[in-house]
Amino acid sequence: MDNMSTNKTEQPGKRGRGRRPAALVRREVLAAAADLLFDDGMGAVTFDRVAAVAGASKTTIYKWWPTPGALAAEAYFARVEHDLDFHDTGEVRADVRRQLLAFSHLMMRTPAGRAAREIIGAAQTDGAVRHAFTAAYAHPRRDEAVRALTQARDRGQLRPDAQLDVLVDQLWGACYHRILVLDEPIDETLIDRLIDNALHGAAPHSAT
Repeated sequence: MDNMSTNKTEQPGKRGRGRRPAALVRREVLAAAADLLFDDGMGAVTFDRVAAVAGASKTTIYKWWPTPGALAAEAYFARVEHDLDFHDTGEVRADVRRQLLAFSHLMMRTPAGRAAREIIGAAQTDGAVRHAFTAAYAHPRRDEAVRALTQARDRGQLRPDAQLDVLVDQLWGACYHRILVLDEPIDETLIDRLIDNALHGAAPHSAT
């Protein structure tokens, strides 16, 4: 992702003859939009440019996404989804730490950080972008973290009455605030402190 070439976003690959399956076309449109977004910014994601790069018709793209911003938001999630997989090893603190480190690296050291800032900014005034970002990225990421913490709670690593959605908001919300509002870096020491503070409050009473 860090080494994306701008040139590849301007030169569509050769397409074989025949009708491509809709699922394949959709994946290629999302990939083209993500390349443009990460290389040149959100303003580069237009239906004309995406159609040219993906070898798809604008009619098809209009059918799937109401605005280029909505397409950019969904393309962002499709590109970073596997970078943010929440691995469950059975040790909640280590798993949360690994995920927060992956998130902070993505936001601060790759083009995904700039892309996220642009999308979140656009979402404040563009309802289509806001819906696409929350539906394709924000809620799925939150739900995945809640599922992982639910498993930890079932193992007895968190209190039975711990509010897991609030715990997720504490941890990831603090990172978003640090990066997007304060424009300050996140390092491993800060992540460790965030986790210690949040998990201490959610720990079983016998562990406090």
